[in-house]
Amino acid sequence: MADTKREIERKYESDESGLPDLTGVAGVKAVIDKGVVSLDAVYYDTADERLAAASTTLRRRTGGSDAGWHLKVPVAPGVRDEIREPLSDTVPDSLAALVRSRVRDAELLPVVRLRSDRDLRHLVDADGALLAEVSVDAVHAERLTEGGGTVQWTEIEVELADDGDPVFLDKVEKRLGKAGVRPSSSASKLARALAETAPKKRRKANAKREEPADPVTAGDHVLVYVRAQRDAILELDPAVRQDTYDSVHRMRVATRRLRSTFRSYGKVLDRTVTDPIGEELKWLAGELGVDRDREVMTERLTTVLDELPGTLISGPIRTRLDTWAGARRGGSRSRLIGVLDSKRYLALLDTLDAVIAEPPLLKDAAGAPDKVIGKAVRKDFEKVSALVEEAIGAPPGADRDLALHEARKKAKRTRYAAEAATPALGTPARALAKSMKSLTSLLGEHQDSVMVRETLRELSEVAHAAGESSFTYGVLYGREEQRAAGVEAALPGAWEEIVAEGSV
Repeated sequence: MADTKREIERKYESDESGLPDLTGVAGVKAVIDKGVVSLDAVYYDTADERLAAASTTLRRRTGGSDAGWHLKVPVAPGVRDEIREPLSDTVPDSLAALVRSRVRDAELLPVVRLRSDRDLRHLVDADGALLAEVSVDAVHAERLTEGGGTVQWTEIEVELADDGDPVFLDKVEKRLGKAGVRPSSSASKLARALAETAPKKRRKANAKREEPADPVTAGDHVLVYVRAQRDAILELDPAVRQDTYDSVHRMRVATRRLRSTFRSYGKVLDRTVTDPIGEELKWLAGELGVDRDREVMTERLTTVLDELPGTLISGPIRTRLDTWAGARRGGSRSRLIGVLDSKRYLALLDTLDAVIAEPPLLKDAAGAPDKVIGKAVRKDFEKVSALVEEAIGAPPGADRDLALHEARKKAKRTRYAAEAATPALGTPARALAKSMKSLTSLLGEHQDSVMVRETLRELSEVAHAAGESSFTYGVLYGREEQRAAGVEAALPGAWEEIVAEGSV
């Protein structure tokens, strides 16, 4: 199984004068010379450098204490997760899977070779504990693709010890700054190597490439939001594959945001193009939600069960709940990985890229954001208003439950539309997004109660058939009815406050 390490480091330019004295850094008792090690790494990417564009690196490195395959994915500025596999002749399948959403059908090729002589130091405290690893790296880079060149430079790298306080890096940087050492202009060795060894044609093309302009039109603003959700899906793909906490939920939310945006801004982006994409996003969200709904129900049932006094607990209900919660986990996990490896999913990513590269803009896309975007958000809010009023006026029961569920879905859509509108419309859109979030939370509590009651009914029937007591299931069912009734009672007042605040 792959080993993952959180890497927090900073890089600095060096004029080959060596490492300044760091014994004066607060907390450093000694600087220990660990000698010089020779490292040889070959970096892999697609011919059009898709991994590099995503600040992701995949390399095969020999030399040093961590020889092997390393995949580095960005977490935050200066922070990356490094996923390691043992040395082999080809890219390990586990690492290839983690970059599949970026690479897709393209071939991974060796693009750059970096050979470094690393002069290593350990900064330790009074107890001898490692604070940071500091190295002076003499780097020789060679581009392995046609038309590439070579380049050499020296840099200083400071990597925080595991579980160290990032504030310590600020102290080291302050000391380096006093010695005339400045932060590197490149985020990584690979980024510098690619930039400085590129063929002349590519260098000229990169020089002409401009940063995206600030959004001006309604279409600009909508596309910024669409691009952000596409990027979120790509960035979360490796985390979902690794079963990182909350990653499935976050990717599901990104798919819903995208689908809602296509529907809310149908006067900006042609729905004859985006509706089929929306159906594929709905499919993906459904696949991502196979386990999510059961997780939510399990958490809620566990919580309410813990709240019950022991005198109200009858029969092996906890065992029954654990069995129900884990019934599909293994199989659905394998199914989800299969979805992420499927041609259908990868084709959806290609389609999203194409929509962003050549957006199907309609006439209103060129309009003023306050008019076009504001009108779309107001339209969504009006739909929410009608559904909430319908639910409030409906008698308690299945019809009201359904109306509240529909209002919740529309409130989510309005929230996402307001989020997309916030950069253009400012405070009013931000306030609407906040109020819609509160409304969806309230209505979500009600919908969870509906789902929990259905689950309790199912579990009770199974328990009864097995000769177990169903008493506690009935107690929990009654409590859930009370929770739902509380939401229904609070809704009119909450809705009045939202309406009083106004919309965009």
